Amino acid sequence: METARQDKAETATARSNVYGLLASVFRAEPNVALIRELQSPGFLAAFSALGLSLGDEFHNTAPNQLAEDLALEYTRLFIGPGPRISPHESLHVELGNISENALWGPQTVEVKRFIEATGLSYDDKFTGLPDHIAAEFELMQKLAEREAQGWREGDEEDARWCSQAQKQFFEDHILAWVPRFSDRVIDVAEQPFYREMAKVMKGFVGLENDGFRNAVSELVQGVSA
Repeated sequence: METARQDKAETATARSNVYGLLASVFRAEPNVALIRELQSPGFLAAFSALGLSLGDEFHNTAPNQLAEDLALEYTRLFIGPGPRISPHESLHVELGNISENALWGPQTVEVKRFIEATGLSYDDKFTGLPDHIAAEFELMQKLAEREAQGWREGDEEDARWCSQAQKQFFEDHILAWVPRFSDRVIDVAEQPFYREMAKVMKGFVGLENDGFRNAVSELVQGVSA
């Protein structure tokens, strides 16, 4: 039993770390510290194992120069002016009535209420909308982190509550738009950095979907046994 809880804690921690990384990448243009971390041998090996690459230029360019280049690319992709890919759920889901697709749409309200229901709150410095992709990933990051803590401390009730909350939010929100958002970034990104990070994001969402389905299947089998 102890080994099983430890395994679940380690899995939740690993998932939390990935959500945290993706939140950092898509929250704003990457700073020098993040670039240096991504240029480290550890990340290089991890990306290679996934069959992905940020490109030789990324690894051979000074972090300060990369920060400038990627700031321009981030602005072009997600801010504008001109055509852009909004990083907000409310502008990607299909509501049936296209006129309803706007910032602070129904999804924004739903995400806000969900975050409040978990007891989490926004950082005082946060000025964005609740359905920004970084905010949604940070929610999953914090819930997975809390789940891991629950398993480690033997608080199975809280750990399972956090796991169920993640599943619900993932299925109701992230799965509904992030794969489509990832595809659009892959199609229009000019620099390998955002194209490859979008591939990582899409692949991770697929793994999460499989993981939540398997968890439900195991639960049903346990009840039936």
